[in-house]
This record gives sequence, structure tokens and C-alpha cells, in this order.
Amino acid sequence: MSVSGVNNSVLDQYQIKQEPKQNKDLGKNEFLNLLVAQLNNQNPLEPQGNGEFIAQLAQFSQVEGIEKLNSSMGSLLSSYQSSQALQASSLVGRKVIVPTDKAIVDTSEPFKASMVLPASSSNVYVNVYDDKGVLVTRINMGEQKAGNIDFTWDGKNSDGEEMPAGKYKFEAHATYGNETKGLYTMLPANVDSVVLGGSELLLNLAGIGSIPISQVQVIGQ
Repeated sequence: MSVSGVNNSVLDQYQIKQEPKQNKDLGKNEFLNLLVAQLNNQNPLEPQGNGEFIAQLAQFSQVEGIEKLNSSMGSLLSSYQSSQALQASSLVGRKVIVPTDKAIVDTSEPFKASMVLPASSSNVYVNVYDDKGVLVTRINMGEQKAGNIDFTWDGKNSDGEEMPAGKYKFEAHATYGNETKGLYTMLPANVDSVVLGGSELLLNLAGIGSIPISQVQVIGQ
């Protein structure tokens, strides 16, 4: 039997021993054992070329790198989830500012919010509606320059009567020439609870519902 034949026989035996394994993927340990077996049993008259040997080492390095990457990603995910849990526990019971037109209002104290004005306007105002859709009052703000505009509602209707605490809707508008356009409002809301899992933390806000934490503009005390 030739040396080349011995080489093939040893490799065949090695491959037969690996067949009972349930995992058919070649891991780094199996790859290294196979490479050593090839070197020990190669034909001395026709040794393995440098190029082929380097290519096999590169394959081994790739397998090793993928396993390390998977391990690193697992650690990163675990760290991210822990960070989410810590962040969630600190937000419950606090107030956040989010883009919405509805809010739970305690009318016994001034309600402070803001709007986004994309361009200067000759007349800016906010209509306040109760939870039945009835217009309660209008907050007139007159001429305003572009930017984030703060506004305050004193909790009273157009007759000066204090309204009951509850859910209200705020619709901001701006006049441009003969045209009136709606504006985005930024209103405060209390964080009742949080939902972990998925790609992003979800906040359950009083009177609003669930929103992703990426929509939060400001976190209050």
C-alpha cells in the first residue's frame, strides 16, 4: 500500500468516527483534529503546499472568529436587556413629554405643554376638548416665531369655570396667510408601567397607551 493510500485510509477512518455525532457542523475542535491528522499522514514525497495549508488555517480562523462573535453578541444582548430592566424600573411613576394630542389633566393646577411651529405664524392657538369631544376653551397665543412654543392651560373653560380632572385633547393650529394648519403638540404623561422584550422598551402612559421609548422627548422628575 502506498503512503498516499495510508493517508486516505486514516482520513476515512476519522470521518467515519464523526458520523454518529448529531451535530453535522464542523466545529473548531473537529477542524483542528482533522488538520493535524492530515499533516501527520501526508505523503512525504508530496507534502501539502503552503498555499493550501494557509487556506485551511484561514478557514479555522474563520470558524474561531464566528464562535467568538456569537459569544460576544450573546453577552452584548444580555447587557442590553439588563440595561433595559434598570431603565424601566427608574421610569415607572415619572412624567415624560411625548408627541401626542391627549393627556390626563389635573385641572387644579396649570397644565404646561408645548407645540412645534415649523414657520412663523401671524396667529397661533390651541383648542381644548373634553373626553366627549366638546370644545372647552381656546388658548389664543397670537403671533409667534418658528420653533418650540410653550403654552399653558389654567384648567378652566371659556366661562372661567374650573373643569373636572380627566382626559383632554389639545389641537394646536397656526395661520399662514389665508390657510390654517394643524401643529404637533408635546404633552406630559405619567408612566404607569413598562413592557420589556422585543427590540425596544415600551412605556404604558396614563391616558395614552403604549409608545416606544424612542418617542420620549423629555423625562421629568
